[in-house]
Amino acid sequence: MHNLEKIEKKKEQRNLFDKKIFFFLLFSIFYSLNANAQCAMCRASLESNGDTSQAEAVNDGIVYLMAIPYILVAVIGIFIYRMYYAKK
Repeated sequence: MHNLEKIEKKKEQRNLFDKKIFFFLLFSIFYSLNANAQCAMCRASLESNGDTSQAEAVNDGIVYLMAIPYILVAVIGIFIYRMYYAKK
């Protein structure tokens, strides 16, 4: 029975760890910072006509395009992590 208790305790710890990871990822996705992701030449050409809203829109687009690869790598990492620990 002692081994069964150890197994149950490990499952509880893993579930707690999974919940922490889930909430961290959820918080990371919805928490945003103001970022300037344009190159200097793009910014200069967009701001030269005086319309900064277009420059901000291009900046937002660059940030969104940059985020997709990071999200994909994170999902693949979680998938590999779960496969690795499912075998043990």
